[in-house]
Amino acid sequence: MTACRPAIRLLILFVSFVAGNAVAADVHILVDTTAGTLAVMQGERLVKVFDGVAIGRYGVTDAKQRGDNMTPLGYFTISWITTKTRFHRFLGLNYPDLETASRAFFKGTINKQEWLNIRRAAKEGKRPPQNTALGGLIGIHGLGEGDTEIHQDYNWTNGCVALTNDEIDQLMEWVEVGTPVEIR
Repeated sequence: MTACRPAIRLLILFVSFVAGNAVAADVHILVDTTAGTLAVMQGERLVKVFDGVAIGRYGVTDAKQRGDNMTPLGYFTISWITTKTRFHRFLGLNYPDLETASRAFFKGTINKQEWLNIRRAAKEGKRPPQNTALGGLIGIHGLGEGDTEIHQDYNWTNGCVALTNDEIDQLMEWVEVGTPVEIR
């Protein structure tokens, strides 16, 4: 049975390509907040790097809270994709994820019901609640009508990772709901 898996994977890739979905298998996104880059990886192979990404105006954290304007560090997946938004495109992440929520619950930042709701969403592969003390609506997006000079010179988001509109359009070629994203 194990020998059949590569053949099945190739068949899925072929069907996806023929159907017009050129999203590659084993693709994941790596955001390096220190270098200011977003890399598209396929397995261990570097496919594309976008330089000069913007993050939260107050940097990064592993204990994000609503309104802190910080980008959460961790491992996420793309949970939803919106193609018509004020940010041109929005790739919503499954934030708050279960690990973040568990830490917050044990610290008393969120209550048991909020933790259970986040846990249920994670277990069912659904979008987690976006209105807890941990914040929400974290993703990767474009600029929309935003100022490209500000984007080049400053970290300006409320906690998201931002690319230019052209760059987010290019990124769309490689991602889909479920694509893993690491922000470090």
